[in-house]
Amino acid sequence: MSKEIVRTENAPAPAHTFSQGVKKGGLFQVSGQGPMDPATNQYIGEGDVKVQTLRTLENIKAILEAGGSSVEDVMMFRVYLTKREDFAAMNDAYGEFITANVPSGELPSRTTVFVDLPHEVMLVEIDALAVSA
Repeated sequence: MSKEIVRTENAPAPAHTFSQGVKKGGLFQVSGQGPMDPATNQYIGEGDVKVQTLRTLENIKAILEAGGSSVEDVMMFRVYLTKREDFAAMNDAYGEFITANVPSGELPSRTTVFVDLPHEVMLVEIDALAVSA
């Protein structure tokens, strides 16, 4: 079974040695994305977890679409936050994005983990596992 590497200019280029997304055997894994503007590869929304969450989810959406899938195809989002006090604002932004992008109402699974992230400006990182369209 071969795998397909998914790339798009509509999401930030990987900062290190990994792919934006990989499809294999009916699964589509989107690598962890952060709050970067895809046009400039610069972090946005310093100190604003809502802005960062929405940008991060838009980056994931762009990769999904480049691979022929959509947010409707996501089975699981994993959200990594640096601060517990950002949970409510992240959750509100996540809910706003999901409501707009999952019109079926068949919600994906999600887990949230609190961690240190690779860049100080990052308040959130998110990855996604989807079924391959």
